[in-house]
Amino acid sequence: NVALPQIYAGISKSDRTKRAEQVLTDVGLADRMDHKPNQLSGGQRQRVAVGRALVNKPSIILADEPTGNLDSKTSLEIMNLFDEIHKAGNTVIIVTHEEDIAQHAHRVIRLRDGMVETDVRTKGLVKS
Repeated sequence: NVALPQIYAGISKSDRTKRAEQVLTDVGLADRMDHKPNQLSGGQRQRVAVGRALVNKPSIILADEPTGNLDSKTSLEIMNLFDEIHKAGNTVIIVTHEEDIAQHAHRVIRLRDGMVETDVRTKGLVKS
């Protein structure tokens, strides 16, 4: 699942496997590599999705409601993972309707009716 984007990028199978294993380790799923999606929790599935997004080393990550179906503890874990991704040099853009998730961002742009309502720089991710 994580290696799939690399197929489209024309990367060899051995290199795909190696990179997918590294990314799964980075997102905390090294011990779940051989599991099928139905054998993973919601948070683990979300980590797989993040890993899949990272596997081709993008400079920008777009995350649309990345914590929408998760409990608060797992949501915090995913937001901390995004913080680590940001610290590694990636730009992370998150779309959310959840105020507590928005408070984790370094910058919050609020839209109303397609127009920018506010654009505020914050002190960065909230640690809990």
